[in-house]
Amino acid sequence: MSKVKKAYFCKECGNESAKWLGRCPACGEWNTYVEEIISRKESGGAAAIVRASAEKPQRVTEIEESTAERIDVGLGEVNRVLGGGLVPGSLVLLGGEPGIGKSTLSLQIALSPNGLRTLYVSGEESPQQIKMRAQRLGAHNEECLIYGETSLENIIRQIEAVKPDLVVIDSIQTIYTDALDSAPGSVSQIRECASALLKCAKTMGVSIFLIGHITKEGTIAGPKVLEHIVDVVLQFEGDNNNIYRILRGVKNRFGATFEIGVFEMRSDGLAEVANPSEILLTHYDESLSGIAVGAAVDGLRAYLIEVQALVSGAAFGTPQRSATGYDLKRLNMIIAVLEKRVGMKMFQKDVFLNFAGGFKIADTGLDMSVVAAIVSSYFDRPIADGVCCAGEIGLSGEVRPAPRSEQRIGEAARLGFRKIVVSGYLRKNMPKPPQGIEVVYINRIDELPRAIFQGE
Repeated sequence: MSKVKKAYFCKECGNESAKWLGRCPACGEWNTYVEEIISRKESGGAAAIVRASAEKPQRVTEIEESTAERIDVGLGEVNRVLGGGLVPGSLVLLGGEPGIGKSTLSLQIALSPNGLRTLYVSGEESPQQIKMRAQRLGAHNEECLIYGETSLENIIRQIEAVKPDLVVIDSIQTIYTDALDSAPGSVSQIRECASALLKCAKTMGVSIFLIGHITKEGTIAGPKVLEHIVDVVLQFEGDNNNIYRILRGVKNRFGATFEIGVFEMRSDGLAEVANPSEILLTHYDESLSGIAVGAAVDGLRAYLIEVQALVSGAAFGTPQRSATGYDLKRLNMIIAVLEKRVGMKMFQKDVFLNFAGGFKIADTGLDMSVVAAIVSSYFDRPIADGVCCAGEIGLSGEVRPAPRSEQRIGEAARLGFRKIVVSGYLRKNMPKPPQGIEVVYINRIDELPRAIFQGE
């Protein structure tokens, strides 16, 4: 008989230990170790490892290229993040906060008229609940089959019987295998089920979508090996208080990870946003101070976003610094640069920063637009109409080139902006700008007010 092995696993990172530990040595969390019973088959010694195989080492030049075409999932924004479509036989992991729209997005893919035979496996909701969501989405696909099951063995049997093109499993934390005695959602169950589904995807050529939970830190729950097993890891981001969602590629063995997809949450499901700039810019009847437009790039997608800043006198001894969607440490750095290099007395001012649409921005190319919004609010002077900025600010007050500046200039010209302020280091290598937009080059941050204010 096979031996029963007991081990302790960290619920946060999946680290294994032979005994219980108060603090995990891998992730540093306290009281996260749980005991699990693992059933393992007898190995049979070294002879069991040596098996006859028809596969032999090949030269890389002799390996035949894959001729399989990517699968259109029916949503252009998802295809963009996947690198042009879904690769047959791939295992995709989709993670996100509760209520962010993971199940809605997966069901829309399953119900889209893409001609794919889809098996939707639900371990969290009943088929009746899925039917209600499908009616709300207003999409119907006769090739979509709903299957409520949590047993891995039964799921694989149905995959072999139905032979679908696409399988959606909601979620991997609810699936269990009879080979292990631990509870569903445990570290060992998630690891074994993901490995079995990967083998099923590769041998049968079926693409599988796994929906995964996340921890309080925002990372995908379960062992870190789960992300190493799958081919693609997608992160669904957004704020439940805002209607916009971002689908971001974290890992992709079949393409790049610098693409994003933008969606708008509506009553009838997720709607694709092909042009994010239109929803992130607000049109005002009169010019207001403290509002600047920045040219941002996320992956290969360029878009314009509105930056709002409010600078007011500190009511208490210590001034407040608050940033929504922007790194607070970087905001404090920019404020220190303004005080040191421009002479603005920021130590007596409260500074509040906000990005339109609830987006979280990590692009350093928006530093200049943040400075422009702060300077505009500090002097209570509106920025000239049709002006946007793109540049990174250094500690000495120099303006550095923003990545993909040519693409930012093109997006600003496409939306009708008349002037864009960029780093002067781009002057030699920058090609001729598109017609209708003026490119203003500055080398230091103290040159920015003259370029953005009206009548300067």
